[in-house]
Amino acid sequence: MEYSINKGIGRPAEFKGLKSQYLFIFAGGLLSVFIIFVIMYMIGIDQMACIGFGVVSAVTLVRATFHLNEKYGEHGLMKLQASKNHPDFIINRRRIIQLIARIKRKGGRA
Repeated sequence: MEYSINKGIGRPAEFKGLKSQYLFIFAGGLLSVFIIFVIMYMIGIDQMACIGFGVVSAVTLVRATFHLNEKYGEHGLMKLQASKNHPDFIINRRRIIQLIARIKRKGGRA
């Protein structure tokens, strides 16, 4: 028997150019647009208004997702979120002499 080799080992999941986390944003966004469309239709909002909302929001979601994928790449959004969690600077209001004395005390105990 002849088996094909999976050459995608270690590579991120990709669909039509969208990579990894953008696939989840894309799928979740389209699912939420569909659910909102169904709720709007069941409430009794005009059918054309529901269809218009669905089409406009789906097109916007697709364009935004592909734009984010192009701009930030595979791991870019995670890096962006991580950089927002880091402090811009660290404030230390102790005098240098106190810091040195504290370091010496810790070193003496060990």
